[in-house]
Amino acid sequence: MGQIGPTHLLVVAVVVLVVFGSKRLPDTARALGKSLRILKSETAALRTDDQPPVPAPPSVPDVPAAREQRQPPVSS
Repeated sequence: MGQIGPTHLLVVAVVVLVVFGSKRLPDTARALGKSLRILKSETAALRTDDQPPVPAPPSVPDVPAAREQRQPPVSS
């Protein structure tokens, strides 16, 4: 009783065709596909938001500037 056979799918297809009409059916299917893509991308974004942020690498000081600071002053 819980199985969906080919005749059930045919009846559902005919009912959908009657309800939406043949002119609006492609637009409705396109809108449904677009909505599902948006839903999929938003759920993927929510999954990545739950992960902890990756720490930034430590900044390395500029090597020539560090050398200039370590050199002793020139005496005359």
